[in-house]
Order: sequence, then C-alpha cells, then structure tokens
Amino acid sequence: MNAHEAVAYIESCSWSETRLGLDRTRELLSRLGNPQKTLKFVHVAGTNGKGSACAMLASILRAAGYRTGLYTSPYISRFNERMQVDGEDISDNVLARITDEVRPAADAMDDHPSQFELATAVAMRFFAAARCDVVVLEVGLGGEKDSTNVIGCPEAAVIMNIGLEHTEYLGDTLEKIASAKAGIIKPGCTAVCYRGTPEVEQVFESACAKRHARLVKADFGSLRPLARDLFGQTFSWRGYDGLHLPLLGEHQLKNAAVVLETVGVLREKGWKISEADVRAGLSKTVWPARFEVLSRAPLFIVDGAHNPQCAEALAETLAEYLPGRKLIILAGVLADKDYAKMLGFLLPFADQFICVAPDSSRALPAEKLAEFLTAAGADAGAADSIRSGVTEAVDTEKTVLACGSLYMAGRVRDIYPDVYRKKLRKDGIRARRGIPEEERERRSRAIVEAIRNSEPFRSAHVVMLYKAVPGEVDLSSIEGENKTFVYPVCTGDGIMEAFRPRDGGAWRDGLCHIPEPVPGTAEFVRPETIDLVLCPCSGFDNSKNRLGMGKGYYDRFLPKCTNAAIAAVAFEAQRMKAIPVRPWDVPMDMVFTEKMG
Repeated sequence: MNAHEAVAYIESCSWSETRLGLDRTRELLSRLGNPQKTLKFVHVAGTNGKGSACAMLASILRAAGYRTGLYTSPYISRFNERMQVDGEDISDNVLARITDEVRPAADAMDDHPSQFELATAVAMRFFAAARCDVVVLEVGLGGEKDSTNVIGCPEAAVIMNIGLEHTEYLGDTLEKIASAKAGIIKPGCTAVCYRGTPEVEQVFESACAKRHARLVKADFGSLRPLARDLFGQTFSWRGYDGLHLPLLGEHQLKNAAVVLETVGVLREKGWKISEADVRAGLSKTVWPARFEVLSRAPLFIVDGAHNPQCAEALAETLAEYLPGRKLIILAGVLADKDYAKMLGFLLPFADQFICVAPDSSRALPAEKLAEFLTAAGADAGAADSIRSGVTEAVDTEKTVLACGSLYMAGRVRDIYPDVYRKKLRKDGIRARRGIPEEERERRSRAIVEAIRNSEPFRSAHVVMLYKAVPGEVDLSSIEGENKTFVYPVCTGDGIMEAFRPRDGGAWRDGLCHIPEPVPGTAEFVRPETIDLVLCPCSGFDNSKNRLGMGKGYYDRFLPKCTNAAIAAVAFEAQRMKAIPVRPWDVPMDMVFTEKMG
C-alpha cells in the first residue's frame, strides 16, 4: 500500500448519521492495542476557532520542548496535514505503513469503521509510535459521540465558540449543540471555555457540576490590542505584555485568550511552560486559510469561512484591516450550507464576485451561485474552474478575497502561486521589452560593467552565461575576458547541462530559440567546476528571489552547481515587490542590474 492507496481506503469508508457513537472506535483501537492509553491529550471542541486554538497550543507546547502531536480536520491541501508531530506532517511512507496495519483490524469488524474513525485510529497509532509527550486533539463533529472522545481524562478539555452547525445531528439550538460539545468534559478534569451566551455557559457549568470538573471561563476583559497589520497583531493579556500573533482578526485574540487560560491549567498540572515559550509559540503559529495573505502586491487573501458565524468574523476583520476598500471576492460554497446568510455579511465589501464550484460533491454550481448573487444586487459571474477563477481575479490587479469553503481554500492556496508567478512573469517580460532598443543596449553595457567589477567575477575561472534573446540583457561584450565561458544546453526532457564551445564549434537554435552550442562540437563541463552562474530572469525581488521563464531548466540545474556563486541578470525595470517562492527555487547570491551589483 502506498500513501495514495491509504487515503483512498480511508476515504472510501463513508460516514452517516447512523454511525455516530464510540463503539466502533473503541473496538478498533482495542484490536490495535489501545495506543491512545499511552498518550496524554489536550482535547479541543467547538464550532469555530478550535483549529486556530489547536495550532496555537501545539506551537506553544513545541516551544516548551515537548514532543507534540496535532490532530485536526479537515485538511487544506493534503490528507497528511491532519496528523503532525512537532509541526511535521505524517510522511507518505508512515501513513501507508500504519494504514496497512490498521486495515486488517478494521476489515475484520462486523460494523466497519467510518473514515473519521479510521483516521483517528491511524493518528493514535502514529502519535504513540512517535512517543509524543502530548497530543493536541481536535474534535471532528460535536464532542460526546465523536470518535476522538474515546480518550480518558485529558490534561484539559477546551471548548471554543459555539454556533449553529450540523443541526441535524447535534440539535437545533445553541444549548443542544453546547451540550454535545460538553461531552468531552470527563469526571475530574478541568474544562476551559470560550465565553458565550449565559444559556450556553450554563450548559458548561451544569456539565462540570455533574462530573465534578472544574470550569475556567476565558477572560476576554483582559485583552488589550496594541497594534495590527497584515503581518499579524500584538496584544496584552493579564501579565503578558506585547504578545505577537500572526493570525489576524479580533476573534483570534479571543481564541488566544482561551489558549492562554489553557496554558495556565497545564502549568497547574505540572507542565513546564515559561513565558518565553508562550511568546515564541504564539509568534510562530501557522494556521493556513484563516485570513491568510498569499501576496501583498496585489493583495490576495484566502479565508476558509464556511458558515455564517465565520463569515461574520471575516466581515469584522475586513472592516478592521481594509476599511472602505472594495474587493474582488472569489467565492465558492457548498449547497448544504447557509450561504445566503454567509454571503450577506460579505456583500457590502464586494466590487465584484467571481463564482466557482469547490471540489466537492456537495458544491453549489458556480452558475447558481452567480445567479443568487446577481439577484441580490451584486456584480457576479461564473468561472468554469477554480484555476480560471483565480486567474481572472489576479488579472484584475485589485484586492482579492477568496472564501466560502475550506475545500475551495485549499485548492486556491495550491493554485495561486503558479497563477501569480505566471502573471509576474508576463509583467517582467513586458517591462524589459518596453525599454527602447538603444536604451537596452546602454543599460546592458552598464550591467556588464557591474559584473566585471564584482568580486565573484574577478575571482572566477569558469563562468556560465547565456546568449541573449531579443529584449534580454546582452552579455556578449563580457565574453572577451580571460576566463573560461560555458553555456547552457537544454533538452526536451527538462534537463540542462553546461558546455564549453571548442574553437570553430557550431551553434544551434535551441529551446525557445535561445542560441546554444552543439554538444558534438563542444565539451561537457561538470556543474561543480563552475565558479559563477549568470542567470537570465523575467523578474526579481528585493530578497533576491528570481522568477525564471517558467520552463524550470535553471531551477533543476542550479542545485548541481555546488561551488558557484549564483547571480540573476535583469534590468531594473524587472524588479518586483515580492515573488512567491516555490520549494524548488534557488535563492540568488546577487542580482546584477544597471543600478546594482
């Protein structure tokens, strides 16, 4: 079994209302040796904010030096995100191996476990094998009958904000839903709750009284916001002054207050968590698709808001951070959600809606969403895919908000960097082509002079450069220097190598019409023998990130040049504010333009 087969097996086991309950999970874990009994937990339930709280708690516990597991749902981009140890997703190999171990036990049961129950069993086995000191465990649905509730008394039972959700399973009032969530409170434990209505708080008080559990209500009155921008917010709470949190919005400060109360409970139970640990953990919290800024120029935000309560919090955050700004809203919703109420909170912020369908069988078709929004008075149109919707939104060059579903948020996060890089690439090429030919020649001479005067060039024996195509920086005048010059040769299978032309060697029209030496008339040069690589680029930013032409030949070749200084070569007109970095990008040691070296 590989990872793909493991996920396919888990997700093939459908879930239904009739499957609520703990019996299957208990039986499955018993067949696996009850790995959960070797672990300690912080158990987190709630309608909204529980994922953010889990991320903060796990980050703080890691900062305190504890080996920390984190179990969350749903995932944003890939299944592996749901199970982490010390911030690292479960690897494909480990996921496949553990699922292969769990499957025979599950398939032998008369009442087969559901997908969430299987995932929970895999996670417990994973955390036990990783010897976690503590696991931050997010409830999937409700609390009392959720499969995560098979654990014993947790170190703390945390209940976040309560809203109307899954009413067909949990009840049609806030009090009924709160009662289901309160099911994670075990006899003798300490529960920490997000402040809610008096009726909701009464549910938690009654549950704690019946189970002889202590109840701590989060202290929102001590929250003091100090500063905020799109990089995060700074706040004070009780004895903590100047705490930094990368997550945005007033609701995240309230989530943080619950987390800080929980830290106090953990300290009382003997967990060693210093103020420095709290500060470091909060400041390093990562929780994607929660008012997440994917780029700042233009501003592109993605948020997983998928119910009215989330949308209301999102609207408050928009008013707080982007007052008066009209947005392009890339929207995709599930048909079984209260999308009318949800989008009602966002209508005042919209200049235009671009509608898409999330990757889910429950998705509302983009055309139907556009019809609904048009009837509500909005300017709305449908895109035929999430990719085309992202492309259309980026092309407006206006502030974009993508929201409506976590299913869509994950796809947008995956797609956006490539779409944005493609746009930046076009902008960079357009910028260099916009320079008059005579001016390009002058600027090319200035760049060549900057290269000649640089220490890496002066000390280099072997220099790799390129033959320019129209519009690029022309480096031909540098070739008369007393050095060995080598040139790239690209093949159709994505491979680039370096060759040194022999006297009388031939040149050919290579990939994208770039002149390159004919290998039979040139000598192959090992990349580790190159001292300096001069790379063409369609754009660069202030961090010396380079945006290539999109084929990836240099991206694959540069890591082989282990002894070389790497430099991008471009006109100053191709400078960009920021380039989204991909895992394969190689940072430049320097950038040569007519204004810098």
